[in-house]
Amino acid sequence: MSETRIPTQKRSIEKRNKIIEKGFELICEKGYHNTNTSEIAKYAEVSTGIVYQYFNDKEEILIEGVKNYSQKIMYPLINILETEEINEKSIEQILNDIIDKFIDSHTMSKKAHEELIAMSHINEKVSEIFHKSELETTENIVNLLEQNNIYLKNKYEKVHIMVGLIDNLCHEIVYHKHENLNYKIMKQEAINIIISMLKDTEN
Repeated sequence: MSETRIPTQKRSIEKRNKIIEKGFELICEKGYHNTNTSEIAKYAEVSTGIVYQYFNDKEEILIEGVKNYSQKIMYPLINILETEEINEKSIEQILNDIIDKFIDSHTMSKKAHEELIAMSHINEKVSEIFHKSELETTENIVNLLEQNNIYLKNKYEKVHIMVGLIDNLCHEIVYHKHENLNYKIMKQEAINIIISMLKDTEN
């Protein structure tokens, strides 16, 4: 495996980031096994040689893309909790805002989303990124709740369930779109469940 370089100059950093962004987008749309490095280079509007200056292969591009995507998905949730005071009066509005922001952050096409989910099942590195992101998000939310004097019983398990509930709700609304489901009602039911879980504290 050849030695790739980590850029330090702004222009080189931007070029590397563009390769990651466009490469990840192309892989998700076409499929990992249907995409090669030269196609990524063309899509990113750089030469194949430039791609190999920063990455050994397309898997490295995929991994960096997954890291960025995972952070982008979880950022709205953490950002809202960091900037809002969490209490009994505010929690319903906060949850509404989190779900709306979560939906907005799921910008992938249905096809791309399905490809990424498939990759998470067959590529250990992709699976590990999502696993690590879920654990870090759970830990961050527990800490933010406790900073607002909310000390849950079985806190890690409860928060993990809450995050999964919001994530699955967003996937349903953005990607699955079952015609017989009322998403306004489903959103409110999810909020009600989370609020009831937040009331089960150690106090």
